[in-house]
Amino acid sequence: MSDPGPQGLPSGGDGTRAVRAGLPEPVKYEPTLPGPVFAAHFHLPGEPTGPYTYGRDENPTWTLLERAVGELEAPGEDGVETLVFASGMAAVSSVLFSQLRSGDVVVLPGDGYQALPLVRAQLEAYGVEVRTAPTGGDAQLDVLDGAKLLWIETPSNPGLDVCDIRRLASEAHARGALVAVDNTLATPLGQRPLELGADFSVASGTKQLTGHGDLLLGYVTGRDAEAMSAVRRWRKIIGAIPGPMEAWLAHRSLATLHLRAERQSANALAVAEALRDWPEELGVRYPGLPTDPSHPIASKQMRRYGCVVSFTLPTRTRAERFLDTLRLVDDATSFGGVRSTAERRGRWGGDAVPEGFIRMSVGAEDPEDLVADVQRALDESAG
Repeated sequence: MSDPGPQGLPSGGDGTRAVRAGLPEPVKYEPTLPGPVFAAHFHLPGEPTGPYTYGRDENPTWTLLERAVGELEAPGEDGVETLVFASGMAAVSSVLFSQLRSGDVVVLPGDGYQALPLVRAQLEAYGVEVRTAPTGGDAQLDVLDGAKLLWIETPSNPGLDVCDIRRLASEAHARGALVAVDNTLATPLGQRPLELGADFSVASGTKQLTGHGDLLLGYVTGRDAEAMSAVRRWRKIIGAIPGPMEAWLAHRSLATLHLRAERQSANALAVAEALRDWPEELGVRYPGLPTDPSHPIASKQMRRYGCVVSFTLPTRTRAERFLDTLRLVDDATSFGGVRSTAERRGRWGGDAVPEGFIRMSVGAEDPEDLVADVQRALDESAG
């Protein structure tokens, strides 16, 4: 890989790091962040020994983005590699299918992202034994013996349970297992799984990392060269690569990650507190609430608690009325955008949640406006 810029930043805060991550050395008359490189092939006389040979393998725009994400996931740490993918699920699949073979055992969260059951079926078709356990209470430890890989999702989506990454990683390594953490909901500004002992930090960049709901992206960050080489080989074979425009947009968006994460986390707490104090019992979950069952562990390993709040209305009909009544919050799937969204999660199937379960992604609007909109919708939908 070429070396278009500095290998890391001076020590500093998250905001400084996010604004400057992955930028090349300044060159007179050149842009601060070079534009996307659109190339299927590159000039290649003689032996193919250079960093850029073919567009499925490498791209200068990816290089800058991969360096930027690596600086956020593992600041100041040498030997860490990041690879970007066409989507979060492409990144997830690259780790699972590059590290596991027929006869291996993998432990997945039983309450994780709704596409994991599809992955489970494919793994089992390839002869991999799949075990599951809930995220809460570090329950995956109970089924860990003999596993080749432990897959952690914390906070879990959509239930927002949290497990102790450091404890699980230590136990998994003692039993000979690799550890991957889905860091989508937290982002690198919420927690850094590699610092907590994980081998891989995997995420969908579609969500809060880029934050504008306008691109699909995924990435894998890891410190083990052999394991990451296998992930890179999987990307080459499958061809699940991001377009250069998506990669450039993602890098541009990282500059505001700190601002967005700060505002959205504060807004999410304000909404969660309002829901908690509502006269109805709504079963509110948000790791940042001191009363949340996940808070004690989350407060030890998370620096920010994310933008997702969940709660449950009594019936499907009430939930749909609530969503229809909202004015500032769009009814849409996904999460992490600057514009607030919410959805009745049960409409998709695949999540073990009640029919009235709402997953709300809190955006960057004024908190007073969001809280007022949610309270008004709760009141009007109750009639």
